[in-house]
Amino acid sequence: MIRILKVLAVLAVIGGLGVVGYAYLGDMTPATGEVRVPVTLNGD
Repeated sequence: MIRILKVLAVLAVIGGLGVVGYAYLGDMTPATGEVRVPVTLNGD
């Protein structure tokens, strides 16, 4: 039982390091650009 807990703890640490590494090294900048949409207004 202890062996399974150790394996799970190691996997959790590796997963946490992977998430942190992706957050720092991953390209998460959004694509920006101008958007123009024609709008028709009903002016009663």
